[in-house]
Amino acid sequence: MDSDSNEKKTKTGIGFRYAWNGIRWTFVHERNFRIHTIATFIALLAGVLFRIEAAEWAAVLLSIGFVIVTEMINTVVELMMDHLSPEQSKTVGLIKDISAGAVFVAAITAICVGLIVFVPKMLTVL
Repeated sequence: MDSDSNEKKTKTGIGFRYAWNGIRWTFVHERNFRIHTIATFIALLAGVLFRIEAAEWAAVLLSIGFVIVTEMINTVVELMMDHLSPEQSKTVGLIKDISAGAVFVAAITAICVGLIVFVPKMLTVL
């Protein structure tokens, strides 16, 4: 029993380490991911400063997660397509464009959520 428990802990630790490596790699190599990370910190700081409510936190955090996840998936798609098809291809270009479009939709959605949550609070300060 004990060895099974230790094995699960080790596998979990390895899984978290791999996940963290992927996040760190994406941060170091992808400029847009760094931009989204800065936007994340700004949104979190604004949430704290404006003391947003639980439902607003939920909307902001889900929007942040949506953008970060789509950016990472876009990175995976680009890396896979470059690996599988290093030569120029209209299809590969289209796949990458669609993937980038998903990030764009996520980012626009997050901006809309941010405007809905934060603009009324900013107007009360002015």
